[in-house]
Amino acid sequence: MRKFITSLLLKLVGKINGKTQDFYALPEKIEIQEEAAESFEIIQTVKPREPKTKKPKPPRLPELSPQERAARDITEMMEVPFLALSKNRKDPIIYEKHDGANMIRVKVSRHTGHFLASIYDWDIVLFVAGKMQEILNKGSDIPPRTMTIPRHEILKALRKHDGKKEEKDLRAALRRLQLTGIETTIRNEDGRYDAGFGFLESWGYTKRKDIKEIHITLSQWLYDGICVKGALLMVDSDYFSITSALKRFLYRTARKHVGGQDKPWEFLIETLHEKSGSERDFRFFKRDLKQVILQNDIPGYDLKWIERNKKAFVSFKNLRKLPLLTKVNEKSQQDGILLQK
Repeated sequence: MRKFITSLLLKLVGKINGKTQDFYALPEKIEIQEEAAESFEIIQTVKPREPKTKKPKPPRLPELSPQERAARDITEMMEVPFLALSKNRKDPIIYEKHDGANMIRVKVSRHTGHFLASIYDWDIVLFVAGKMQEILNKGSDIPPRTMTIPRHEILKALRKHDGKKEEKDLRAALRRLQLTGIETTIRNEDGRYDAGFGFLESWGYTKRKDIKEIHITLSQWLYDGICVKGALLMVDSDYFSITSALKRFLYRTARKHVGGQDKPWEFLIETLHEKSGSERDFRFFKRDLKQVILQNDIPGYDLKWIERNKKAFVSFKNLRKLPLLTKVNEKSQQDGILLQK
């Protein structure tokens, strides 16, 4: 009996101990459950990422037509020979002509170690003048004299690839435009004004991994011709595809004197020779000119070779409507003959 009671007590104590152990183990389980619940709550409280809100766009400027974005030429620079037709010209260009009581003089000379700026280098100025006119067309303030332009943008506009060779050629053209010296009396309205300048005052080039930009500062004289005098002419985009310097000269002559008129103009061959500033002997210039006229592929104009009374002429007739942005002084057309229909 005693053994039975003893064994019963031992079992009872064991059960009590088991419950005690479970009792003491309970807080640990509760803590674990509480930690899990807290983690679950944290997961639940994490908010999903909201989509990024786009920054408000600045107000759009007025849309410009292709004509308003086109390159521009300066009428004064189209009147007399400021630019070499040859890429390798070293001899100065000297031009003199009476204009009423005044004498128009132009002398273009090079810096030692460099060639004269050519009609091909001038493409850069055409592009910059177009960008300045674009700013004026938007109704903005007067454009700055220094323009910063992405390299790929200017090369694309000039119908060139964006490569190492083109970058090298662009730098060389900028140097020639800066280092070519000009002396002229073309703005000599009262007989007392004589100016000396380079086409560019300075230029710079920023080249980083993410950006390649050209910084171009026009000379004050050129800048005034664009923004102050304001006589600019739109340039046909096909002009930049013309590879012949003589054809480029003929296009600029036609654009300057004929413009968008329906009536044709005629020029003596001798007059064109003088206006071109060409180094070629007159006989060879006349031969080359005739070949170009017979090809008759100047964009926007119909050209004809005419011989009359032992004299040779070139006739220019407009085929397109290219508006003159500002009124050109009638004196600028005095070298040609306007033919009445």
